[in-house]
Amino acid sequence: MLLQHIPLDQVLIRDFEDKKKNLETIAVGFTNSATGLTQAVSHYTPREWKKVIGFCKQKSILHRLGNKPDHEKINLMITASDNRDVLIGPLEKENHLLGVLIFMSQENVSFTITHKQMMEVLLEPFSIALENDLKIRELNVLREAAEADKKSLLQRLSRKALADTIVGKESGLKQVMERVHLVARSDVPVVIFGETGTGKELVAREIHRLSPRSEGPFIRVNCGSIPSELIDSQLFGHEKGAFTGAVSTHKGWFERANGGTLFLDEIGELPLAGQVRLLRIIQDGWLERVGGKQPIYVDVRLVIATHRDLVEMVKIGQFREDLWYRLSVFPILLPSLRDRIEDMKMLAKHFAERAAIRFSLPLQLPDQNDIELLSSYSWPGNIRELGSVIDRAAILGNGQGLKIAPALGWTRDGAFPAHPLGDLPQNNRTEIFSSLDLTVKNHIEKALMRTKGRVEGPGGAAQLLNVNSNTLRARMRKLRIDWTKFRESV
Repeated sequence: MLLQHIPLDQVLIRDFEDKKKNLETIAVGFTNSATGLTQAVSHYTPREWKKVIGFCKQKSILHRLGNKPDHEKINLMITASDNRDVLIGPLEKENHLLGVLIFMSQENVSFTITHKQMMEVLLEPFSIALENDLKIRELNVLREAAEADKKSLLQRLSRKALADTIVGKESGLKQVMERVHLVARSDVPVVIFGETGTGKELVAREIHRLSPRSEGPFIRVNCGSIPSELIDSQLFGHEKGAFTGAVSTHKGWFERANGGTLFLDEIGELPLAGQVRLLRIIQDGWLERVGGKQPIYVDVRLVIATHRDLVEMVKIGQFREDLWYRLSVFPILLPSLRDRIEDMKMLAKHFAERAAIRFSLPLQLPDQNDIELLSSYSWPGNIRELGSVIDRAAILGNGQGLKIAPALGWTRDGAFPAHPLGDLPQNNRTEIFSSLDLTVKNHIEKALMRTKGRVEGPGGAAQLLNVNSNTLRARMRKLRIDWTKFRESV
C-alpha cells in the first residue's frame, strides 16, 4: 500500500531492548529488488546507546541522502551496504520508547519533504502495531512459562491432565454422573453429600468443567478453616484500614470467583453468623467489603459440600432453615467406597499407576487376591484412604509387587492385626485404634471360640451375640471369617 505513495525498497521495524542495549530488527518488508538488509541485532556501548536514545527522545525524523548523513546517529541505527536514501522515525507510546521505523528508498530515488511528512503521520499507527506485537510476544513467553510450570506440576502430581480422573463413571458413579450432567449447565446451587474422602471436590470441579462458566475461576473454600472473627473478611473482602492489620485492600472469595464457581466445602462447619451473611449475598448477589461503602455485584455459581446431616442440624438449630432451602435446590449424594465395590479393581489400578509414577517404581498392578482383600475392608476413609493404602503398598513392595496386606495392617488371611508400627518400641508408638470392621471381626471370633464354632441354634454364636443367624453368616462372609477352624480346634 505504501508503494503507491512512497518510492520504497525496504521498510524495517527495530525494537529497543533497553536491558541489553540492543536494537533488534523484528519486521522487514521489501520489494524483489531490495538489497543491503540491515543486521538483525545492533549492539551498542553505553555511550552509543545514550546517543540512540537521545535522538529518539527528540521525536524528530532523520533523513540520510546518499553518503551525506544529516546526523551521525543515523548510522548507529542502520548499516546498509549501499548509499540508498533513508528516513528514520521514533516509535513510542505515552512517552515510552518502543523502537524505530526505517524507510529505505528505491535505487537512485530520493525521499522528498512530502515523504517525510507521510512518515510523521505513519509513526502513530506503527507505534500501536509495535506495542501490540510486543504484548503478543510477552504473552507467548508467559504462556510458554505457564506450560512449563503446568508440565512440572502434572509430573509432581503424577497426572496427565490438571483435571482429576473420575474412575467409575459408567459403574459405581453412573447415577451421580447423570445428575452432574443434568445440573451442570444451569446456575442453580448444588449440594454434594458424602462421607469424608468420597471425592466431593472432584465432582464439584466436574460440574464447573461442564458448565458455561468453565473458562472462569473455580475457587475452593474450606468453611471449617475460617476463624469466626474473619468470616466477613475472607468471604467478602475488606478495604485498607478497615481494621487493625488491614494494610491493603483485600478481595474476598466471592469477588475472586466472579464469573465462575465458588465451592464451599464443609458448609456445615460455617458458624451461624457466617450463615446469615451468606444468605444475604445468595439472595441478590450484592456484597460490601468490610469497611467499604460501595456495594459490589458478583456473578457466582455456588456448589457446596458436606459430610454432615444438614437436615438434622436445621432441626437442632445449628444450621439456618432459610439458608438450607436456598442451597438445597439440587442435591447429589456420593456413595461410599464400600457401596461401590464393583469399582475397586479400576480404582486400585488407577492408584497403582499413579504410585509407580510418583515414586519412580516399576508398575505393579494388584492381583485378584489383592482385590479381594481390598474389597473386604470397610474403608472408613473411602477413596482418599484407598489412595494412601496403595501408595504404602507400592513403597513396601519396592518394585517387587504391591504389599496390600501389610499396607492395610493385616496378615494375608486377615485374622490378626499387623500394623506397620508393630515393631517399634511401645514408647515410640502413638495410640492406634482398630477399624470398626476389625473390632467386629475380633468380637465374632471370640463368640465362635466360646461356642466351639457353632453359629446358630441354642448355644450358638448368633444367640450369644443376639443377632439373626443369617445376618451373622453374611457378616462373617464379608469379614472373611472361617467358622470351621474354631470347630476343628476343639
